[in-house]
Amino acid sequence: MLDPATVVSISELNRLARQALEREFPLLWVAGEISNLTRAASGHVYFSLKDENAQARCVMFRSRAQSIPWRLENGQQVEARALVSLYEPRGEYQLNIETLRRAGLGRLFEAFARLKARLETEGLFAVERKRALPRFPRRIGIISSPRAAALRDVMVTLKRRAPHLTAILYPTLVQGESAVNEIAKAITVAGQRDECDLLLIVRGGGSIEDLWAFNEEVVVRAIVASPLPTICGVGHETDTTIADFVADLRAATPTAAAELATQGWYEAAGEIASLGTSLRQAMQYRLARQQQGVDHLSLRLIHPATRLAQAGDRLALLGSQLNSCLANNLRHHRDRLNRAALALGRSVPRTEKRRGRIGMLGQRLDAAIRTQQQKRWNALDNIAAALAHLNPEATLARGFSIVRDADGNLVTDASTLLVGQPVSLYLAHGEAEASILSSNADHQAIAT
Repeated sequence: MLDPATVVSISELNRLARQALEREFPLLWVAGEISNLTRAASGHVYFSLKDENAQARCVMFRSRAQSIPWRLENGQQVEARALVSLYEPRGEYQLNIETLRRAGLGRLFEAFARLKARLETEGLFAVERKRALPRFPRRIGIISSPRAAALRDVMVTLKRRAPHLTAILYPTLVQGESAVNEIAKAITVAGQRDECDLLLIVRGGGSIEDLWAFNEEVVVRAIVASPLPTICGVGHETDTTIADFVADLRAATPTAAAELATQGWYEAAGEIASLGTSLRQAMQYRLARQQQGVDHLSLRLIHPATRLAQAGDRLALLGSQLNSCLANNLRHHRDRLNRAALALGRSVPRTEKRRGRIGMLGQRLDAAIRTQQQKRWNALDNIAAALAHLNPEATLARGFSIVRDADGNLVTDASTLLVGQPVSLYLAHGEAEASILSSNADHQAIAT
């Protein structure tokens, strides 16, 4: 609180007033009629909201104004989500508009929110429930009005992207109270006939009232019960209906729905075109490579006469090289032979001077051999004479004999003999048996 005695400036007063207004009045919905509408170069929109008894200045900044899906005009009945404020430089009370909706839409938004929450609780928005779309549908069913611009957009898109497809229209109203049952019936009939692979539910843009049929539970239940995969393309990109949430796929616009339905065919055409391009490039590369190979081979392809001439030149060159090689080898071996002859000549002994000495040495050798031989014969004779002198038989020849006892033992001592003992006598010529007659101490024995 300000002290009553405090003096404040107008700027401070306006600032305090703005803060008080924004603090005391939270965001709220305000109903009224648009008037005095102006659009600034900055993109901000200025207008007044009025009723029978009063009016208030309003401003909607560019970022907010761009989100309004329709064009603002004077005389429109709207409901504004506004912040009560004050424009300090002028000290003017004004409403800062956050968003706008057409008057009377509050009840529709509430109904939309209640139904959306209930169906979401049932699991009708769950991703697990959504069905996969066929990539290559052959027949496409369309739920739309025969006079709708959206239908023309869909047909143009189908013809452009997949002209071979068959389109089956299930005509229905798409706006108004009677449109609800007709849309639901058309969806049911399409499912019962089972004559298409994919179902498009399309309608052009409009206000929330224009699109409300696609927020009705009857239509939503029909989409859920349909055995056909569904694409919902209702309104513009900013428009959202409950049908979008339960459909297997939501498209931003009818044209986008047709594009999604033909995406597989369109991509396949692009892939085929890409493969064709790749094939052409591969063929061109292969052809160029083969042509390059032919060029290289053509360089190696020589006329027979040229080849013979080249072979003759090479033969002549090889003959010259062979002759040169033979000459070099011959010269080399001749040099080696000469060197060997010289070495042999130097190594042959000179026997002329030594031949006389060799004869003399031979004579001396013969004389030495004869002398040594005579010496050996003389020594041999001496040995033979000695052996003859020592021969026992020579001693026996002089009258001696060899005495052996009965056991064959040589008797050399007469004392070992007994009278009557038999002995054997070995003479120079033969043997004789005898016995001892007597023996004396002088070691003499007489045998008979």
